[in-house]
Amino acid sequence: MSLLTTGYEHIVQNENGVALIAGTTTKVIELIEERMAYGWSPEEIYFQHPYLSLGQIHSALAYYWDHAKELNQEIERRVHMAEKIQQANKTSPLVERLKSQGLI
Repeated sequence: MSLLTTGYEHIVQNENGVALIAGTTTKVIELIEERMAYGWSPEEIYFQHPYLSLGQIHSALAYYWDHAKELNQEIERRVHMAEKIQQANKTSPLVERLKSQGLI
């Protein structure tokens, strides 16, 4: 896989233009989604991802703030795709049975 530099220390782009934290398979957008979903501070992200440095995390956040429009659009696209998949998939017979028995 060839990686391109981005001008942000610790952030590279793969051949599909996806921003990654250098030396990992962690996507910048995934950290941003976690930050949005859970309200995590950089320190909490560090606690949850101890294999990342605070420098890497802050670089990812800086990358996000400079590319917020595009990344927010991608997050929206992912949310809509997940909703479509949920709507298209019927509930499994096991889940239906558990619901009918009041177990979930």
